Amino acid sequence: MAKPIKLKINVTRILKEHLYEGKNGKYLDLVVWPNKNGPDQYGNTHMVCQELGKAARDAGERGPIIGNLTLPENEEPAPAPKPNKYERSAKQSQAESYTADMEEDSIPF
Repeated sequence: MAKPIKLKINVTRILKEHLYEGKNGKYLDLVVWPNKNGPDQYGNTHMVCQELGKAARDAGERGPIIGNLTLPENEEPAPAPKPNKYERSAKQSQAESYTADMEEDSIPF
């Protein structure tokens, strides 16, 4: 059974001028970033920031940190993306070239 992801938001930090009207109500965009140093003293694994939109970012504004997120302990991180076939073949070519160079070298002992 899946474990819940806990999210805590301090609603007093929300910049209300960046809320927007949508088809079914008023919306708040959020961005979640992993903590640089891992879980904090309370077990929070990520910080939650308000997304301000491209225009505000371009103007140098940063969204406030408005909360924290805790992933369950057994939650596995997302798998690393697999290299595409071109990256894989380039690495294989380098390895094959290196191996061929080693075989051609004569070691005097």
